Amino acid sequence: MQDLNLMIVFAHVVEGGSLSAAARRLGMSRSAVSKAVARLEKVLGARLLNRSTRHLSMTEVGTAFAEHCARILDEAVRAEQVVSSLHGQPRGVLKVAASVAFGTLHVAPALAGFLDRYPEMDIDMTIGDRPVDLAEEGYDVAVRVMREAPPNLVARRLAPVRRRLCATPAYFARYGVPRIPQDLSGHNCLDYTHSGEQGLWHFTGPDGDIAVPVSGRLRINDDEALSQAVLRGLGLALLPTFIIGRDIQAGRLRTALSEYIPVEQYVYALYLPTRHLPAKVRAFIDFLLERLGPDPYWDREVAGPTG
Repeated sequence: MQDLNLMIVFAHVVEGGSLSAAARRLGMSRSAVSKAVARLEKVLGARLLNRSTRHLSMTEVGTAFAEHCARILDEAVRAEQVVSSLHGQPRGVLKVAASVAFGTLHVAPALAGFLDRYPEMDIDMTIGDRPVDLAEEGYDVAVRVMREAPPNLVARRLAPVRRRLCATPAYFARYGVPRIPQDLSGHNCLDYTHSGEQGLWHFTGPDGDIAVPVSGRLRINDDEALSQAVLRGLGLALLPTFIIGRDIQAGRLRTALSEYIPVEQYVYALYLPTRHLPAKVRAFIDFLLERLGPDPYWDREVAGPTG
């Protein structure tokens, strides 16, 4: 019985995939986790882990032993959740990572309402577009815009992300409104480079999927910066409706080729696979789903004037 805590530490190491990840989850130092595993190995008289400077793997004994430790951890989590569910609200610090544009425009403004609803919770949010390692960096959830979720994480779709072809009314008045995607060859097409496929725009129209070569005088890896260039009349671009919704509603931008909607992406909430999703993570995801959903408010704003 005195070694149950050591078994739980070992289960966290296996689940997190590293000593560092287990240390963050447990609020311990990496050296303390390493010593706990070493002590457990000494008690058992068997090596559980193969260690190197960059890699950690389980021995045959460790693999078999880990199954039992996982069940112990599972029961411990269940016990905590029973107490939590009987005691009330989600609580604690939620560590969130969010992409720059969506996080700034739509996640950050929602946080006040979330924290009002859950007064025993705090949020530590990082805004940035670099990929984050949820296990290694200790994030509870990441909010990302992407076409496909990574296979090593659990992903909940929060909302669709649609791109619309848009420009200012003055640009369309001067250069004309494209009626079919092939008309874009005569326009200054400002390209978003973060997608990795430059000079080729994809559409889904009445005849299926098509790809159109485009060219223009400006290429930018940030959608918000790209929208500023479009608003200043430089050219036209395919921009996410979650960025341009209010500009379309106010008449600062117009859309074209509305029947050729580009392929959708989605806003995902990503979190690590776990047997029991922590109450604070579940509450945050449910709150975002309630606020966004399959018909997000920014798409309702896009129901404005077209080219």
